[in-house]
Amino acid sequence: MGIAGMGLAAAAIGSSAMSSMAAAMGNTEYLPPAPRKLVVQPVLTAALSQRREKTSWRNWGGFHTQQDISDEQQRIQKELDSLGGKAEFGLEIRPLVTLNDKNKAAEVAKQDHDVTLIYAATSWVDVLETLTNPAKWTMMFLRHKSGPVYLWYEVAHNRYLRKTVDQFGQPGVDYQDVVVDSTDELLWRMRALYGLKNTLGKKIVCIGGAAGWGEGGQKAPDIAKTTWKMDLQSVDYPALQVVIDKARQNSELVRRCNDEAAKLLKQNGVSIDTNPEFLGKSFLLTQVFTELMQQAGTDAITVNNCMGTIMGASETTACMPLSLLNDTGFSAYCESDFVAIPSGLLLHYISSKPIFFNDPTYPHDGMVTLAHCTGPRKMDGQNLEPVKILTHFESDYGAAPKVEMKLGQKITVIDPDFDNKQHLGFEGEIIDNPFLDICRTQIDVQIKGSVDTLNEQTRGFHWNACYGNYLKEYGYALRKVGVNWMNLTV
Repeated sequence: MGIAGMGLAAAAIGSSAMSSMAAAMGNTEYLPPAPRKLVVQPVLTAALSQRREKTSWRNWGGFHTQQDISDEQQRIQKELDSLGGKAEFGLEIRPLVTLNDKNKAAEVAKQDHDVTLIYAATSWVDVLETLTNPAKWTMMFLRHKSGPVYLWYEVAHNRYLRKTVDQFGQPGVDYQDVVVDSTDELLWRMRALYGLKNTLGKKIVCIGGAAGWGEGGQKAPDIAKTTWKMDLQSVDYPALQVVIDKARQNSELVRRCNDEAAKLLKQNGVSIDTNPEFLGKSFLLTQVFTELMQQAGTDAITVNNCMGTIMGASETTACMPLSLLNDTGFSAYCESDFVAIPSGLLLHYISSKPIFFNDPTYPHDGMVTLAHCTGPRKMDGQNLEPVKILTHFESDYGAAPKVEMKLGQKITVIDPDFDNKQHLGFEGEIIDNPFLDICRTQIDVQIKGSVDTLNEQTRGFHWNACYGNYLKEYGYALRKVGVNWMNLTV
């Protein structure tokens, strides 16, 4: 179906709004498609040594009988069951495979999982190398004190990673992929890879086309397609206008949108200082954006020329629709800036929370102000922060949220560079929600790290932020796509 012939699906903007919109249109609700689970294949490599006279015959490690191997299988399964129960993201852990044979290792390496998790108890290096498929992600777990000590606790670095020389030589694996004793260390790495799996190849609707901020950002759409493998689905403004006009002609849908806008204004913590008609039109535009995502089969959208063109087309601004969509689990960005959008998607999937895509200011005195007119309210993924609905600042038109984010909240802040060669990040703490003459949602953030280094190393323009500290996960995921990482909070 061409875009001009599209119907109008109901947007998932709240349970009551969802049901009423669906009833009005005769459509079922369109919720964000579930992210793909990370599929992990655990493998225990174990062999028993045979005694030989007058020579060394026994390798390091606490595996001397078949019972030792059986006990280890049970220990691993118990740990994996516990780890799976802790994961707040989609995680599938397949049944443990035990092997000590290159042919069986080659079969496992070809299977359709995302991560090979090697419990390197004994066996020799050729088995480990055969298990390690560079087209997949590999992690290695070693025991020191959490159970019988592993042989590869001694030689993982010098024989597996470095091949008995000084340089790393194992394709697809580096020192950060090796974990000793701690399943919590496994979990955050899996969280990072889950985020990366769902970012790579992401399909995103681009209203007005894909773009990148500034001179340095002109190559950003191509980088998004190559490094991040993204599928950028362009929708031009004439086509968008057709869908908006169709929505306006549906008097029942318009009424429902106005009713939902009125319900929003009755919520605790919500106030307005703009014409309420802009808010009703924002709900209508939310429906249009949702329809475009549904037709594309995705949950991600961005709006180019949101500082002008979209206003004439929709008779409001994109600010509130993007905020509403982010609060519902979609990924919605203004400005179509693909310098920062891949970073925002990665942080979103790692954290399982909405992202505050923002304009940074000049860091000073240990702090920085972050601001934009499209701030989400459900920043912790569950609870709505208070909001005042104003005009979009630069145009003094439409409806835009001034979200009052939680004071004292620790956040992750990411600064991606124009060339996608090095991203920078730090932990911050929200210390104020000022009301300056700048973009409406604005937070003062105390920087945990060197301000001088931040000013020296800042690249690109737009930053991304989310509640919580996910710096480890973000940096680990970046290495998998060949992007360098600078963590100011160490």
